[in-house]
Amino acid sequence: MRTIKLILLALILIAIVVLSLANRESVVLNLLPEGMARIMPLSIELPLFVVSLISILVGMVIGYLLEWLREHKHRKQASVKTREADQLARENERLRRKNKPEDDVLALIGN
Repeated sequence: MRTIKLILLALILIAIVVLSLANRESVVLNLLPEGMARIMPLSIELPLFVVSLISILVGMVIGYLLEWLREHKHRKQASVKTREADQLARENERLRRKNKPEDDVLALIGN
């Protein structure tokens, strides 16, 4: 399975390198719409592959952030359940020590 994963990552890396080499031309990236650009012109000239890689990276970060926020309730519930389990384990241990049988045979059966 690890080999398949490495092969897939290598293919993706090769595809990114090929696309980057094929799209080296510079493009003008306007940061504001045309109407607002008259007031405050903000534009950057970058190679096309940089623009596409940054777009992919920003999309991935936004996706990971949204997924992290979506899973918040599950993490919170897991935390509550873990706390409950720890509390019950402590109570169980306390009750075992409190109700320790006097007879050795009963002590062996209880474990």
